[in-house]
Amino acid sequence: MYKPKDLRTYLLKAVKDLGRDPEKLHIFIDEGGSRATGTAGLSFEYDYILNLILTDIGPDLDLVFVPLLAWMRVHQKEAFANPENAKKALRFEVDMNSAESLDLSIKLALTERTIVKREDGGKLHIQHAAEPQLTPEFSDEFWQLYAGGDLLAEWEVPKAP
Repeated sequence: MYKPKDLRTYLLKAVKDLGRDPEKLHIFIDEGGSRATGTAGLSFEYDYILNLILTDIGPDLDLVFVPLLAWMRVHQKEAFANPENAKKALRFEVDMNSAESLDLSIKLALTERTIVKREDGGKLHIQHAAEPQLTPEFSDEFWQLYAGGDLLAEWEVPKAP
């Protein structure tokens, strides 16, 4: 699986508070499964809930959700392709520690296709397939998120692997 590591790297760059203190970001995989088609090949798809836990962060959730939605648009775009998928694609819970601090748990419904090709001599080659991309793609290479005059987050537009 590549998405958990990719998302971690992306969020540490995008969200300044997490970049300064990466120990605030925890990632777990819950309710994982895999589906194979039953054909002669061994290709399959991972299906799981990725649980992001951010601890002791500021009270503005937008600084996490805007870059996260940009990442999802590249890496799990079908999550928002229809209203039924969108209802389950991203769920969250908040624990208010104080007026200035909260803990945030975000659950993302993710899938990853794994292509397994047979080569001569019984060798198998594994490739993690990138998601089909939007047309047109993002027009800007770099984004910044502001609330009033305050810079909340900045990031390079997510790229498909």
